[in-house]
Amino acid sequence: MLDIARVVRVHVGTLMAAQNDMGVCDAIERNAPPGRSAAMSAPHMPKVAGINSVVPAPAHATPPLDDLQAPPVVLIQDRLAGWVSDLTTLHELTERLARTDHLDAALPELLRAGAALVGARRGLVVLDPADGLGPRTTVGLGLSRSDLGHLETVPRSATGYGALLDDAGRAAPGARPEAIACPDLFAGPASGAPAGPVSGQASGAAARSRLRDVATRLGFAATYAVPLVADPETNTAGEPAGERPPRLGAVMWLYDEPAEPDERARHLAGLYSRYAGEHLARLVELERARARLAAVADELLPSRLPSVPGVRMAVCHRTGPLGGGDFYDALPLPEGALGLAVGSVSGSGPAAVAAMGRLRASLRAYAVMEGEDPVAVLSDLEMLLTLTEPARTATALFAFAEPATRRVVLAGAGHAPPLLVGDRRCEYVETTLSAPLGMLSCWEAPSVELAPAPGETVLLYTDGLLRRTGDPMDRAYARLHAAAASVPAAVRDDPAAVAEHVVRTVLADAGVAHEPAGAGPGTEDIVLLAVRFE
Repeated sequence: MLDIARVVRVHVGTLMAAQNDMGVCDAIERNAPPGRSAAMSAPHMPKVAGINSVVPAPAHATPPLDDLQAPPVVLIQDRLAGWVSDLTTLHELTERLARTDHLDAALPELLRAGAALVGARRGLVVLDPADGLGPRTTVGLGLSRSDLGHLETVPRSATGYGALLDDAGRAAPGARPEAIACPDLFAGPASGAPAGPVSGQASGAAARSRLRDVATRLGFAATYAVPLVADPETNTAGEPAGERPPRLGAVMWLYDEPAEPDERARHLAGLYSRYAGEHLARLVELERARARLAAVADELLPSRLPSVPGVRMAVCHRTGPLGGGDFYDALPLPEGALGLAVGSVSGSGPAAVAAMGRLRASLRAYAVMEGEDPVAVLSDLEMLLTLTEPARTATALFAFAEPATRRVVLAGAGHAPPLLVGDRRCEYVETTLSAPLGMLSCWEAPSVELAPAPGETVLLYTDGLLRRTGDPMDRAYARLHAAAASVPAAVRDDPAAVAEHVVRTVLADAGVAHEPAGAGPGTEDIVLLAVRFE
């Protein structure tokens, strides 16, 4: 809260009486241009018969307006205007920070907003939660990677942000470390600066000397550091008190010349950092949850693709921030055959990930027993899904491949058609129209057979790649076709390079620079399985 002073009473009647008591000549004198006569602005008449034509001021005239002090109401209005301006600025900056839903976007926004408040143009934020569970990262503003590397060579306790991290780690619960200002790094230890943060006089002097060397190299002369602390008592996300790490990190801004923020700037930066700490605590929790969910999803998928003579395979898999149910599989079958599968379970989150694991395990069992008939594999899978999980649906595509003869038989259940890429063609495989699994009482659809030429690559993918573009499906298919056709000839022999090029091109052409974490197209999983036939 801003420290607003008490309102001062104003006697309006006394003020009006003082204004009405002013004489006309005083008003003329008050508004006379500089350098003119203090009496009247009329032309000066010469003396006649010894009489001076200048009329003296009346005796009852009050002092000029310049001698009157400003009314208290004006001072109050000016102060209120300043408070409103500060509150508006804080509101705008916190709103911009609140719109960030990922640490990659929140940390740069924190640096930019803080630099505007304290009057700096460079800075860095160090994210290092006290519980040691991560994530740990350092982001700079106006600093390159090499600049950040030079700063890391300084003993951490000799820097403002390092002293805050160490003090916050040792502070008692509920204690909030204070900001540290170093107004002049080259004038000896400053008030509030970490003058002797390392043990021993010699080691402390060496640390400060190293800091000054780096400051000279990077061109800054002063720093101002504030802590990033999450208050467990004000837990707005519903977790038990004390679960969130009290220390998240610290942010430090750099000044090109000796300087430090004034009291107003310190106050605003402190208020903003308090809100930023709470917001970053929520994002850290989300980041950890996404990482755990992605780890579980990855463990349910093949750790590596099998090595089968006659084909080379690679996969590009990206788990969405909400954790989707997209899967892929490649398993060797008897007589040198190969089973290929991609699919997607409806829904998102842990439940969808668990259902995906069950569905993929069942598909592997059916593929081993009757993999030569993809229609039978999907029919058995549909029956299992209907009996065990009637409220869930899924799309799937299963292909039985014989690399020796380059023969592929496939069937799909509501799934996107494969894409065949080669030197002479780039086209979608014509598949029959079918419903997803779990939507009909009895699923059945004819299979399709294709024969890839030597050197051609078959791309199997989930609809998450299409939905990530945010375009209608017809435009998304056209975008995918264009990306596959643009694969450079030099990398067409490498299925991993082909998969990465297609995914990167599709998302880049769609303008997906940063994948949002909330609901929307960016929450979809991506699976692209590339199979090149020799």
